[in-house]
Amino acid sequence: MTTMTMRLDNADAQLVRKYAEFEGKSISDFIRDAVFERIEDQEDLATLRAAIAEDDGVRYTHEQVLAELGL
Repeated sequence: MTTMTMRLDNADAQLVRKYAEFEGKSISDFIRDAVFERIEDQEDLATLRAAIAEDDGVRYTHEQVLAELGL
């Protein structure tokens, strides 16, 4: 397993410690989760941008969708 180091001033480090404790997580788990949430958010944003670029403006009502699905 790899170890990574992050530098914080004392006030920020204390904030991270307290928040991780509040969440019931170790600092390592808290930071790992935060990093991967950020990555996931960026992937979601990229997906949204691609969807917007491909959007043809056609919209369907719930009734139309249900009818198309035979429900």
